[in-house]
Amino acid sequence: MSNIIIFGGTFDPIHNGHLRIALDASLKLNADVIFVPSKSPRWKTPLTAVEHHVKMLKIAMKNAPAGSQISDYELKSDSPINYSIDTVRYFRKKYPKAKLYFLIGADQVNRFAEWKNAEELSRLATVTFVARPKHNLDKLVIQTYNMLDLSFMESGDVSSTDFREMRTLDIPTDVLKYIEQNRLYFVGKIANYITEKRLEHSIQVANLAYSIARFNKLDHPEKYYFTGLLHDIGKTPNMSGDEAEEFMKKHFPKYVNLPKFSYHQFIGAYIAEHDFGIKDKDILNAICFHCTGVDNMSPLGMVVYAADKIEPTRQFDSRWLINSCLRDWKQGFLDTLTDNKKYLLAHNKDISNELTDRCFKMYLEGNK
Repeated sequence: MSNIIIFGGTFDPIHNGHLRIALDASLKLNADVIFVPSKSPRWKTPLTAVEHHVKMLKIAMKNAPAGSQISDYELKSDSPINYSIDTVRYFRKKYPKAKLYFLIGADQVNRFAEWKNAEELSRLATVTFVARPKHNLDKLVIQTYNMLDLSFMESGDVSSTDFREMRTLDIPTDVLKYIEQNRLYFVGKIANYITEKRLEHSIQVANLAYSIARFNKLDHPEKYYFTGLLHDIGKTPNMSGDEAEEFMKKHFPKYVNLPKFSYHQFIGAYIAEHDFGIKDKDILNAICFHCTGVDNMSPLGMVVYAADKIEPTRQFDSRWLINSCLRDWKQGFLDTLTDNKKYLLAHNKDISNELTDRCFKMYLEGNK
């Protein structure tokens, strides 16, 4: 190895921004990338076990630059804090003739002087960064430590925090599957509200809604995923029927006279906003009416309504409806709505409520 990029971090979780930076830097600097997951970072408290970070990093390696490696140097360290200077010294000793680049986040540029042995670190390796729109960088710091600015690269403004707080889905698909399967981050939090069976259903709805959005090139497909994941969070077994009614009287008095089966959609919207920090009104409205439907639904509302009714683990063959949604989300919604009405009537279900009536009137009667 003649040129080496040391790319350290918690990778909690690794996302596509990490991978794009690694790829672009590798090509620009003609360097191999060594990912160095940290066990005990100085200024961060990992939210999940480091074993998960490493497994997700290994899963993501197929999307990393050719020749990339994962180093366990910091994982094996007995130090209570992983200091970057120790890591750089280690690689300088291991590769004495190599040109070392030490890749840091833009959020660390201005505080680099606070790093342990910052001056020595900058002598042993070229400190390299990619600027992000939210950070105003101190030019004096960049000059003092001879930092290399790779800000011309198109890495995208994404962070692990954005993912954990349900603002982006810009991570490798297989990493997302790992997160779902192991109930990490927001998936684990949702598991505290609903049963395991309900969570599995919600994951299916999330992935189907996301696929429909992407196949149809709808804006912000990540919103479809997160809405699907949260749509049934109001079906918490921790709330009795009487408690749900009291909740509706307090927070949604306008809809307290609706059938009680619909209460969970309003409770879910409240939980999404107040416990998960969801402020997007489109997401909250889609959760609010995913069960009954309503008139004047947004594309998000219609897709999540359909995905909820036809996700593949439902107890009927829904493939034709799924394919209809994937081909044309509007027609798929209408097909799902028509099929759902037939099912409810055939099973003597009471569908007479103001929200469902408005939904059927607008979308079924209006499309005859």
